[in-house]
Amino acid sequence: MTTTIRARMKGGIIEPLDRIDFPEGQDMMITILTPPSITDQEAFRRSAGRWHGTSDPQKLIDDIYADRLVATRSAPAL
Repeated sequence: MTTTIRARMKGGIIEPLDRIDFPEGQDMMITILTPPSITDQEAFRRSAGRWHGTSDPQKLIDDIYADRLVATRSAPAL
């Protein structure tokens, strides 16, 4: 079963902001997702449309895919 609720950290304890219908003592797994910060949202807005007006949009796309193939990690030592 999957349930999503809102919660807030207070004094080192996660406090639910929504009602949780679980029996007392029920074990659960918690995944914590933090909403994007205002800074993250503003950076995203500033970057929107930056490629517009490039002389060759297809070259930009090809370069992005080519860059993804470049290995930047060193070989692991076994």
